[in-house]
Amino acid sequence: MSTLHEGGPRGHVLVVDDELSMREYLEILLVRDGYAVTSVPAVAPACEVLARDSVDLVISDMRLGPGGSGLDVLRAARARKEPPEVVLITAFGTPTSAVEAMREGAYDYICKPFDNEELRLLVHKALEKRALRQENSTLKQRLLPGLGGLMVGTSPRMRALWHLVEKVAPGRSTVLVTGESGTGKELVARAVHLRGQRAAQPFLPFNCGALNEGVLESELFGHMKGSFTGATHERQGLLVSAGEGTVMLDEVGEMPLSTQVKLLRVLQERKVKPVGSAAEIPFNARVIAATNRRLEAEVKAGRFREDLFYRLNVITLELPSLRERPDDIVPLATHFLTRLAEELGRPALRFAPETLALMERYAFPGNVRQLQNMVERAATLSDSDLLGPTTLPPTVRGEAEPQARSSEGGEPSLGAGFNLERHLDDSERRHLLAALKQAQGVKTRAAELLGLSFRSFRYRLAKHGLTDELDEPTPRA
Repeated sequence: MSTLHEGGPRGHVLVVDDELSMREYLEILLVRDGYAVTSVPAVAPACEVLARDSVDLVISDMRLGPGGSGLDVLRAARARKEPPEVVLITAFGTPTSAVEAMREGAYDYICKPFDNEELRLLVHKALEKRALRQENSTLKQRLLPGLGGLMVGTSPRMRALWHLVEKVAPGRSTVLVTGESGTGKELVARAVHLRGQRAAQPFLPFNCGALNEGVLESELFGHMKGSFTGATHERQGLLVSAGEGTVMLDEVGEMPLSTQVKLLRVLQERKVKPVGSAAEIPFNARVIAATNRRLEAEVKAGRFREDLFYRLNVITLELPSLRERPDDIVPLATHFLTRLAEELGRPALRFAPETLALMERYAFPGNVRQLQNMVERAATLSDSDLLGPTTLPPTVRGEAEPQARSSEGGEPSLGAGFNLERHLDDSERRHLLAALKQAQGVKTRAAELLGLSFRSFRYRLAKHGLTDELDEPTPRA
């Protein structure tokens, strides 16, 4: 039997259970949540569905009568070219075989009787993992031949960087990616993942600076049901759920010292202890850390543990800023425009020579991300296929104070009553407001534009009494 939610499917779920009442119950529950559902009573018809249809998730009872078991369904699912995730249902108090099935590749298991919300969350997480795996597969196809747009540019430092990426990708050593905000640290981490043997497994980026300490540990290490208020179910942490994939710890320099201690032990032992658990769980994921801070300076300032720094800093991939490789500006801009022209169906889009000349002279404090956004802005605003200088922001055209690469400049005017602290505070406040306006109220984006971590950005907003700007973002156009 197949059923479909009226609003269109969020994913195709195959339910396998020999009890008609359980199949009907799961169908109703899943269809209400927007999933397309096919239900069958045994292993043989389940295998037929898997061979015939595209299935995103299988929910199967472990015991299916004389025709086979949930393990047989799992093996059939895992044999597919693009295998669905598999969740097994087992009798309460007898999860041993389900745990064994997880070692064979099942996503998770749930015990009868189960809570509806617990099952809903499990389905959501399983499909989320599958979507990430499919995204990684798509990225691999797009990026692997020469790493596609990632390898645009011929500057010596970038050629050396990509040579190092090729060398470290096949291994399992921890990698530390450093560089200013907007230089492409996550893309480099993805390249390491995609060029290695883990490419078919999940790549899970995680921002260490966006969450408080308790949530941070729960997300990374997992938690047990009832371990804290709101912990209504057991949850795997990212390090375990990534399987043989890669976890990227972005903004690792923002991690609280107490969590740093726990992360160090986790990396040394290759085991995690979920919040509220006395038992440790081994994990196999590779860890890539990234930061826009100088961790050596953070260590000296006492904000980052020296032993964790050395544990993370096995291999360092340092991204140069765009102003350090100005020869790559035109190739990158041309690449972004070519890709955008395909998406917009405007193949004739091109830059005027004077437009490229202006971009070459600009410092790009937001690095490659700023350049990409600038190209998108130019293509969107231009009525012509020839993108002239007027499509660039005023600062790039020199109509406002330019971000020059040179540090030379005239002496500031210091009139009577000048106060440096007040001047710096006023300047900081103006830049915060400008970033919020440019980011249309999206605070994480505004922090990136300023080269700040989210935590530092939030602190500065509060310092200047701009919390209303944070709570009530400018609506998107």
